[in-house]
Amino acid sequence: MEVICCMKKSTTLAIFIVLVVVLANACKKDNNDDSGTVDCGTITTTFSGSVSPLMGTSCAKSDCHNSGSTNGPGALTTYTQIFNAKTKIRTAVANGSMPRDASFTAAQKATITCWIDAGAPNN
Repeated sequence: MEVICCMKKSTTLAIFIVLVVVLANACKKDNNDDSGTVDCGTITTTFSGSVSPLMGTSCAKSDCHNSGSTNGPGALTTYTQIFNAKTKIRTAVANGSMPRDASFTAAQKATITCWIDAGAPNN
């Protein structure tokens, strides 16, 4: 009887540990490509037409980098703010740590990183 009791406890503990590991891994963001290497030769991107809309919908939100924010590089609502934070933005976008509540597609990452790599022009 005592052996069966200990086996049940061991089995229950093993199942619990497996569930914790599975759930912990399920909640991690998938950052498979964190190199930040993008071929910008075929990508045309502008601040006003490509980058600003992405930043507005994905970054300049009330709980992230809206006007008055002190998160990370602060507010990212104007060209000057985004330009001044371009190195931090590029790193965070390339490694997948931003945006926090979503993930950029490969094309969206390329849009931002290629614009920055081209000198972040105000176009």
